[in-house]
Order: sequence, then C-alpha cells, then structure tokens
Amino acid sequence: MNVSHLTVAYWCVLVAALLPYATAYIAKAGAFGRGDNEAPRDWAGQLSGWRARAMAAHSNGFESLPFFIGAVVIAHQYGAAQGRLDALAVAYVLLRLMFVSFYIRGRGTLRSAAFALALFVNIAILFVGR
Repeated sequence: MNVSHLTVAYWCVLVAALLPYATAYIAKAGAFGRGDNEAPRDWAGQLSGWRARAMAAHSNGFESLPFFIGAVVIAHQYGAAQGRLDALAVAYVLLRLMFVSFYIRGRGTLRSAAFALALFVNIAILFVGR
C-alpha cells in the first residue's frame, strides 16, 4: 500500500485506532510500575479518579472504533464525495478527542454530548456515499 494514496478519512481511522492506546498511556503514566505488568487488568481495576476515567475512555475508544472504521470503508465504497467524507472523519476524531478530555476531567454532561455528537457524525459518514 502506498501511503500517499491514503485519504484524510483513512488517516483519521489510524488516529482513532491509536487514541485508545494514548488514553491507556495517560492512565498509566507515572503510576504503572514494573511489577504491574504481570497483571495489568488487576492494576487497572484498582484505579480511581481521573486514572480510572482514562481507562474507561480507553475501553470506550475500542468499543466505538469498529463502527467508525466500517462507516469510512462503506463511504469510500459507495463513492462518497471525498471532501465531505474527510471533513466528517476529522470532525469525528476531534469529537472523540473532546470526549476523552471531558471523560478524564470528570465532565460527564460534556462527555455525553461529545459522545452523542461523534455518534451522529459517524452515522452521517455511513450515509454520505452517493
């Protein structure tokens, strides 16, 4: 595959796929010790506060990813206008970044709003094809 042929929407898929790893890193930074790697899920289950919320955002990132990937691929297959698809994909990623930020900071209402908007944008991606 030639990366120069990847659309902005496909690059957004990569960013969205890496985002859950970033949230796990945020949760672990400065608190994950050498011995914790023997049972990382046990370690994660003992978290509280913003670290626990970062791990919850990590899980949600993986839960929402298949729909986004599928919507982008389907939109490409149906010949969606590339500019519109790219704009929606960027909007999705930005909303997911906002979701993560609100989640970690404990802003539940804003988090839910960002989640809902990202879901609606993802649905729009699915139907943007001609």
